[in-house]
Amino acid sequence: MAGDAAKGAKLFKTRCATCHSVNEGANATGPSLYKIFNRVSGQVPGYAYTAANKNSGLTWDEETLDKYLVKPTALVPGTKMVFAGFKKQKDRDDMIAYLKTV
Repeated sequence: MAGDAAKGAKLFKTRCATCHSVNEGANATGPSLYKIFNRVSGQVPGYAYTAANKNSGLTWDEETLDKYLVKPTALVPGTKMVFAGFKKQKDRDDMIAYLKTV
């Protein structure tokens, strides 16, 4: 995956920042995505996850995030994330590149 982190940052601002932060400990409607890589799903302190996320057994890496960002409810049925997903591979690659920087 060779995404563009700058383009991913713009996508994050327009499509994700309403619910998520990339700042440590700054949970909002969704959990902080600070240092998301290699983190087990459902583990950000202070965020009230669904049982689906807590018990998913997922570890966030490029492959898992790519699948999740297509349609979150398909990978984690029962998640409360209402995001429709990024249909374009390029958008997912850019978002993943950006998330690697935070």
